[in-house]
Amino acid sequence: MSQKDIHQHPSAHYKKAGVDLEAGDALVEKIKPLCQQTHRDGVLGSIGGFAGLFDLSKSGYRAPVMLTATDGVGTKLRLAQRLNKHDTIGIDLVAMCVNDILAQGGEPVVFLDYLACGKLNVKNMQTVVRGIAQGCQDANTALIGGETAEMPECYPPDEYDLAGFAVGLAEREQLLGAENVKAGDMVIGIGSSGLHSNGYTLINKLIADHRIALETPFAGSTLGSLLLEPTLIYVSALLPLIKQGKIHALAHITGGGISANLPRALPNYHRVSIARNSWERPIIFDWLQDESQLQQDEMLNVFNCGIGMVLITAQQYQETVMQHLSTIGLSSWLIAEVERCAEEIPHVIYY
Repeated sequence: MSQKDIHQHPSAHYKKAGVDLEAGDALVEKIKPLCQQTHRDGVLGSIGGFAGLFDLSKSGYRAPVMLTATDGVGTKLRLAQRLNKHDTIGIDLVAMCVNDILAQGGEPVVFLDYLACGKLNVKNMQTVVRGIAQGCQDANTALIGGETAEMPECYPPDEYDLAGFAVGLAEREQLLGAENVKAGDMVIGIGSSGLHSNGYTLINKLIADHRIALETPFAGSTLGSLLLEPTLIYVSALLPLIKQGKIHALAHITGGGISANLPRALPNYHRVSIARNSWERPIIFDWLQDESQLQQDEMLNVFNCGIGMVLITAQQYQETVMQHLSTIGLSSWLIAEVERCAEEIPHVIYY
C-alpha cells in the first residue's frame, strides 16, 4: 500500500498498529444472527446500538427485583486455546453468570459478553460467540449486546479473554437465601457435568509438570474433551421449583467447592454435616486426585467433586424435588440436613 493509499484509507494506520476494523465489522455481522436466536419477550432493538434494551413491562413480574452477576471462565480458557477448541467455552461463560443469578432466586433475562484478544480471528471468535448463544438459549436468556476489543499490546496474537455480565429478575417474595433456611431443612446435591469452570490453574500445572497428553483416551472420550466439558446450566431445571416456592436456598458450587459456597446459603448458628460418600463422584475427579495427590478434604475445598448446585428445601418437598430432577435427567442425592450449632459462623463439616 502506498503512502497515498494510506491517506485515502485512515483505518490502514490502525491496521498497521495491530487493530483490524474490517475484521471487527465482519465479526459483528456474523454475530447478529446468533443473537437473534436468543430473542425473548422484552428485548427491544437489535445488535449494533450503544446499549442493549429490555422492556420490564414485558417481563410478567409484578414487583421485579433486579439481580446482576458478572464472571469469566478463569484458566479453563487456556486449556481451550491449547486444544484449539472454542465451541463450548462460551457455554461456560454464560453458565457461571446465570447460575449465580439463579442461586438468589432470579430468572436471567439478558446477557452481554466482552471478548478481548491480541489479534482478531473472526472464525474462532464466531465459534466462541456461537457457544455463548447456545448457553443463552439453554438459559432462555437474550444475548443483547457485547464488546470485542483487539489489543495487541495486551495479549499475544493467538490469545483471547472472556467476561460475561447477566441481569435477572425475581419477585421479591421469591428471592432465595439464608434467611429462608431453618434447622430440619433437607440439603440436596445436584450433579455437575464435570469440573465446570474452577480449579484449572492446578489442572494446567499438572498437565505441564507431568507432561500429560490431552489426546489420551479416557472414559470413552479423551482426557482433553472431559476437561473441557461445559458447565451445566441449571435454570430450566430449577426455576419452576423456585416459582412454586419449593426451594429455600441454593448454593452454586464454584471456586472453593461445597466447603466455601454452601455456608453462603446458611443462617448464622447453623451447619450441615455431609458424609463424603453420600453422592457419586465422576471418574474425572478420581483421575485428578491421583495426579494431584490431594487429600479428600482439600479436593472438596477446591473442586465441586461432582456437585454443581446444592438445593435446600423443606422436608415436605424433598421427594417432589428429587423426583422432578430425576424426571428431567439430573442426578441428585440427599446429602445432609440443616442443623443448629453453637458456633455463630455457618459452616460445613464432613465425616
